[in-house]
Amino acid sequence: MTNDPHDAHPDLPGRLIIVEGIDGSGKSTQLDLLRKWVASQRLCSYFSEWNSSEVVRATTKRGKAMRLLSPLSFSLIHAADFADRFEGDILPSLRGGGVVLADRYIYTAFARDAARGMDPEYVRELYRFAPKPDVAVYFRVPLEEALNRILAGRPELKFYEAGMDLGLSQDPYESFAMFQGRIFEQYEAMVDEFNLHVIDATLPIAEQQKRLRELVAPHLKDAAKMPIPVYSEVLNEYGLAGRYLGGK
Repeated sequence: MTNDPHDAHPDLPGRLIIVEGIDGSGKSTQLDLLRKWVASQRLCSYFSEWNSSEVVRATTKRGKAMRLLSPLSFSLIHAADFADRFEGDILPSLRGGGVVLADRYIYTAFARDAARGMDPEYVRELYRFAPKPDVAVYFRVPLEEALNRILAGRPELKFYEAGMDLGLSQDPYESFAMFQGRIFEQYEAMVDEFNLHVIDATLPIAEQQKRLRELVAPHLKDAAKMPIPVYSEVLNEYGLAGRYLGGK
């Protein structure tokens, strides 16, 4: 097996754009801005977010509340979440020629599961069905900066969020910093392994967005476009309606 994800769907007409980064990297803000820009191009698009499948939500919530989740069960639950979203939403969108914008992809599992002690090769094998993204962007931010962004004014950290299940420290904030440090190391190692595009997440937001669009734009030329009525509805949804945009 090679380190690259196994591409089981080599001929999908759609475009898969994904963003990755540690907590506090600002990747979600950048993807939200990109979504609005893609909508303004009248392109069919679908947004997917990590750990959002209804299939495993109740199980995950119960497992966290009762602190029943081991690193292996965490890994399998997230794999089930991804598989459900992939089969139900991501794959159909790609087959239809649309643009899929994913806030976290399989690299999140690679980083977090390894940080929890799972065998990296095992985790990569678990996600072999996932196609390689057309554009994979890693928003790089120094660990200390990310921690300051996340912890500023935060009243408390949740048990698993802080990595308390790993026994790194009895102090949740110290444990969180150590856990995020492990995740950061995994991402840094994956930059070369998977040829992730790196954007400096300490740059001004507008400059980061400019660089993100420059990476994405060449891949949108043949993406499916929305009919004009649907286009107007999407623009209105994003607050982009106007006489020159086809909205109301």
